[in-house]
Amino acid sequence: MQKLRCVVERITYQNPENGYSVMRVKVKGYDELVTLVGNLLEVPAGSVLLCEGDWKVDKRYGSQFVAQIWEEVMPATLYGIEKYLGSGLVKGIGPKFAQLIVNRFGLDTIEIIETDIERLYEVPGIGRKRVEKIAESWEKQKDIKNVMLFLQGYGVSTAYAAKIYRQYGKESIDTVKTNPYKLADDIWGIGFKTADTIASKMGYEKNDLRRLKSGVTYTLSHMAEEGN
Repeated sequence: MQKLRCVVERITYQNPENGYSVMRVKVKGYDELVTLVGNLLEVPAGSVLLCEGDWKVDKRYGSQFVAQIWEEVMPATLYGIEKYLGSGLVKGIGPKFAQLIVNRFGLDTIEIIETDIERLYEVPGIGRKRVEKIAESWEKQKDIKNVMLFLQGYGVSTAYAAKIYRQYGKESIDTVKTNPYKLADDIWGIGFKTADTIASKMGYEKNDLRRLKSGVTYTLSHMAEEGN
C-alpha cells in the first residue's frame, strides 16, 4: 500500500450510515485536487489525513486514491489550523472565530484548545457559552477518534466502527473490552464469527464463558434459520 497525506478541501459525498465518502483533497506536489474515497467517518472539510491505500482509475471518475487505513492528524500550518477549526467540526467555531483564534495563538492554537481552553477568553467576542460549547464539542470529537483508532487496531472496519460508536457512544471502548461478543447481539451486521475474531485479537481464550455463551446462541439461531 502507498501513503498519502492530504488536506480535505470539500466533501462530494458521504454516507452517514457507513461513513463511505468521496472527497476532494489537496496533496503536496499535485497542482489539482485529488479524489479520495473510502470509509472516512466523521471527517469534515479542513481535516488533515494520513492515508494508506492504492491508486485506481475509475472509468467514470478518473484517478482516485482508495484509502484502506487512515488517521486524522493535526494540521501543522496556520492555513490548515484555520481551515480545520472553521470547517464546522468544532461547534462554536466558524470561519470568523477560527480566524480570530488563529490570529491570537498562531501555531499553538491546537495545544491551547487541548490543554488550556480558558485562554480562548483572550479572543475578542468569545464568551462563556461559546467556550463551553467549544470544549464539549472538542471532547466529543476526541472520543470518536479514540474509539475509531482503538477499533481499527483490532481489525474492525470503519463501517462497523461507525455502528459501534452510534450504539455505545463514549462507552464503546469499555464495552468492547469487557465483552466483545456483545457486538454480535447489539450491532446489526456483526455476527458471532466477526465478534470472535475481534475477541481472539484481544487475547480471549477459546474456553472463555462469554465466548461459549455467545457461541451457543449463535448455534441455536443458525439451526432455527435452517428449520431444525
